[in-house]
Amino acid sequence: MRMRNFWPLLMAGSVGAMGVQAAPVDSHELLVGSYTAGQSQGIYRLSFDSRTGQIASQPLQVIKSENPSWLTLSKDQRRVFVVNENGPGQTDPVGKVSSYAIDPKTHSLSLINQVQSLGNEPTHSSLSADASHLFVSNYSVTEDPGGSLAVIPVGSDGKLLPVVQISSHPASRVNAERQSSAHVHSTVSSPDGRFVFSNDLGADKIFVYRYDPKANPQLPLTPADPPSVPLPAGGGPRHLLFSADGKHAWLTMEMSAQVAVFDYRDGKLTRKQLVDLAVDQPQSDKAGAALHASADGKFLYVSNRGTANQLLVFAIDAQTGELKELQRRSVEGDHPRELALDPSGKFVLIANQKSNQIVVVERDPSSGMLGKTVQKLPMDAPSDLKFLLRQ
Repeated sequence: MRMRNFWPLLMAGSVGAMGVQAAPVDSHELLVGSYTAGQSQGIYRLSFDSRTGQIASQPLQVIKSENPSWLTLSKDQRRVFVVNENGPGQTDPVGKVSSYAIDPKTHSLSLINQVQSLGNEPTHSSLSADASHLFVSNYSVTEDPGGSLAVIPVGSDGKLLPVVQISSHPASRVNAERQSSAHVHSTVSSPDGRFVFSNDLGADKIFVYRYDPKANPQLPLTPADPPSVPLPAGGGPRHLLFSADGKHAWLTMEMSAQVAVFDYRDGKLTRKQLVDLAVDQPQSDKAGAALHASADGKFLYVSNRGTANQLLVFAIDAQTGELKELQRRSVEGDHPRELALDPSGKFVLIANQKSNQIVVVERDPSSGMLGKTVQKLPMDAPSDLKFLLRQ
């Protein structure tokens, strides 16, 4: 399924013909990142109605950009930082990171600047708690040079400065094809901002750093003690998410299609549970990906790609952070790379990258369960979904 023909015809920076008007209280804006090897032009700003679960088919704005696969919003939502997941053999072979200003009244995006990530296929970024540095995960598909973690200073005006620090990790080599070198898939800060956790699919470890830019602005990250968290061999860690109270964390492991549950305290993750997303299923069903918790902290939503193409719903134990499976649901598409809960909590949006669509599914906020599909919006290779919240 491909994007409707009128989408690629919109010019970068275009805004709807009605101009800027007061939006209904149930109307929210959605940013969509994508891969641009096909028809997609880059980043799309869309309107979402939380009463009906419908995404408007006409974009509010199209921002031309090469492979803007992951979007990181600043806390005040005045900036969005975008990884350009470029690499050898692509239209732009150089991995980059872009910074955009978000107009507080119109929500329109305008480019501030762009820098190189000093690595191939940057696939994820996160902002430090003090908003002064961006942590960029260079995945790097090929063994040479392999993946790395890049640290990029961010000015108070949102301008990105050149990379000040690069860290790489030894590979586990458990899987000869996929783990012959480092493949940093995501990097996130601890809830208090004092530690940084880098999840390396190629190493089967979470690497832990202390973050102290005041001590050394040129090397803001130093290895913690212990410097890493070991994981099951061949698991392939992907994304890490902390609980709202900061006492627990969950990690998707892409290659084994599992979720690891941890207790967290003072820079240390202690694994306590390992949950299978594809029990007794073939290796082709194993491709764990996105995970997001509901706003009330009661439910966790995890996507599993491969041939399974499912969204799993878990209840979260409020005391232990452990997971209990509630539901498995088809995503009605292929390769659910990312997902998002809308601000009302009544819908889940799924970015099905390979079937070129965003699927909107009803959600019961009290039980966490997913219901019927309310929309399948054609969109070429969607990769990330971020809501702009009302100020």
